[in-house]
Amino acid sequence: MESIPFNPILEYNSDTLLFIRKLYDLDKLERMEEAITILRDWLKKQDHIVKKNYSSNYFERVIIISKGSVERAKAKLDKIATFRTLLPQYFEPLNDLEKPLLNDLVTGIPSKMTPDHYRVIITNNKAKKIDGGLMDFYRYLIMIAEYMQCNDYLNGVEVIFDYREANLIELIKALNLVEMQQVLAIVMEGYGMRIKGIHFITTSKAIDTVVYLFKSALNKKVAERIHVHNNVDTLHKHIPKDILPSDYGGQAKSLLELSNDLKAELSSENYLKHYKEMQKACTNENYRRDNKFNEQCVGMPGSFRQLSVD
Repeated sequence: MESIPFNPILEYNSDTLLFIRKLYDLDKLERMEEAITILRDWLKKQDHIVKKNYSSNYFERVIIISKGSVERAKAKLDKIATFRTLLPQYFEPLNDLEKPLLNDLVTGIPSKMTPDHYRVIITNNKAKKIDGGLMDFYRYLIMIAEYMQCNDYLNGVEVIFDYREANLIELIKALNLVEMQQVLAIVMEGYGMRIKGIHFITTSKAIDTVVYLFKSALNKKVAERIHVHNNVDTLHKHIPKDILPSDYGGQAKSLLELSNDLKAELSSENYLKHYKEMQKACTNENYRRDNKFNEQCVGMPGSFRQLSVD
């Protein structure tokens, strides 16, 4: 791509495209085109991966989120297709984004990036009671991850969970460690989303249990990036204040407005059509060599050997 296409909810720094390409020695057009060609030719030879046709822009984003490594990009395309086959419950599209759980877990993405090209994702948990678990929220997160894979161009993400209005005891009861491991594996192993920091905002002592569960679901490297803040003032030491929502001291829209904008994008006819089509981007395990299945797939929490979440 010559420039990052316009997106109604995502903005980029003026140097984002060149900076990230240069970071991975892909700033020369012919090097990027060569990497895309190698990845596309490899995919055509993978009999067990059902979907073969992706746009060059899609391939480029997979390569970029794989730190410029074609080999990592191959692994990610294989893994996300495998996850769709083995864990299809997380990939079911949500046609109703006004479910009570999603209204209680207000999630938005400020339009501006950090100066080092990271995207910020914020969830304000207002839930006083959680009935029926968190599966719809996990499905919503996967829809967001797919949207970012298709549209964003980034170094990674900073994640904020605001628990100041939450009933953390209810949240702890709803958190299932196996589900946490699985959804994190999909987002980080499958979509290749790199997490620079996980930030919790709360004064509740119950946060210690939440942090423990997250650390149990993450590897040590990512677990060390967890931060707990008593208020937004200390958050500003990690994330530039001006790009945050207005209700977090920043200059962006309020989190509720950002949440509504995100829901409008994810519920659009074009995106839902794409998302439902991507459900078919799975694997046919009858065509995968057995040794490759054991090496690549055997290990998801709850059913097989644990995959590394890096």
